[in-house]
Formats: sequence, structure tokens, C-alpha cells
Amino acid sequence: MKKIIILLVSISTISIAQGQGNIKIDTSRSVIKWKGSNLFKFNQHYGTVNFLSGEISMNGPAISGGKFVVDMNSIMNTDGKYNEMLVSHLKNKDFFDVEKHPEAKLEIHQVKPDDNGQMEIEALLTIKGISRPIKFSSTMEKGPNGALLKSKFIIDRTRWGISYESKGIVGSVKEGIISDAIELEVIIVFRSLC
Repeated sequence: MKKIIILLVSISTISIAQGQGNIKIDTSRSVIKWKGSNLFKFNQHYGTVNFLSGEISMNGPAISGGKFVVDMNSIMNTDGKYNEMLVSHLKNKDFFDVEKHPEAKLEIHQVKPDDNGQMEIEALLTIKGISRPIKFSSTMEKGPNGALLKSKFIIDRTRWGISYESKGIVGSVKEGIISDAIELEVIIVFRSLC
């Protein structure tokens, strides 16, 4: 029995040394930055939202997948305008309905390196209990203390049932229409095994 345990530990150690398996992200240093605006970008708001948990799947030196959970209660407005009022509105039923849906999720299904040193990622994003496929590009930077996975992309909020003051809603006041686009910049920090 003792030999079997030693063998299993040895196999696990070899796999980790070769960059196989899952690596937990550093949730204290990983962040999602968001930006929204009205239709004509005269009035913009931006802020952050934090991860509850996450892990990167590795296949040798390459990322092969990942699963992430976002704490929607952590949403913040950092542009200095309407802080508490805006955050309260973002959390209510008009937008993310955080009381009913306190978590958002992202699951990476496919990662393809391209010729520019980037990765083309296909994933499933779940917001308000609605799951939709998305595609975006990412870059990975390795350092002595770990690695950064950086992504920038835009989602159409109406695909997840967030249609408050959308341009598609008949009867909205023209100046009050909110853009359907939400700009996201995602920075994920994790320990590099390579």
C-alpha cells in the first residue's frame, strides 16, 4: 500500500513539473475591468468585478482550458460618477439581477494559438443563468513569479437578457439609450509551471 501511495505522488509530481493539470488562479490579483456607455459614448462608466475562483488547465507549456466563477456582488464603479446609485442599479433586475444570480461563469472549451503569438479562445459565458458561446483573443506573459493571461473583448449584453434602455427597445428616449456593448478587459494571474 505504501508503495502505491509513493508511486501516485511521484506521478503527480512529474505531471506538475511538466505543466500538466490544473492551476488555481490568484483571485486577489486577478480582475475584470468593465466599461459601458450610452449609445453615442457621451457618457461612459467603468469599474471592476472580482473572481470568486478559477483554474487554468495546462497541456505542457500551453493553456488548454479553464473554468472561472465571478462574484457579481463585487461589482464596483470606479469612474467617480454615481458610485453607489449606479452600482445598485447594475445589481438590480434592470441589469444583472445579482440577488437572484450572484455568480457569472466562464468555461474555456478550445484554445488555438495564432501566428501573432496570441491565443484564439472559444468559451461559454454564463450571466443571469443564460449561457452563450463567445470568442476572444488572449495573450500570456510569463515571469519569474507566475504568469498573466490578458484578454480584451466586447459582449452584447442583450444576448444575456439585459435589455434595459437597449437600442432595440421601442420608445426609449434617444439620449437615454444605453449601448448594448460592454467592453471587458480580463487580467488573470496564476502560477506558471513552465
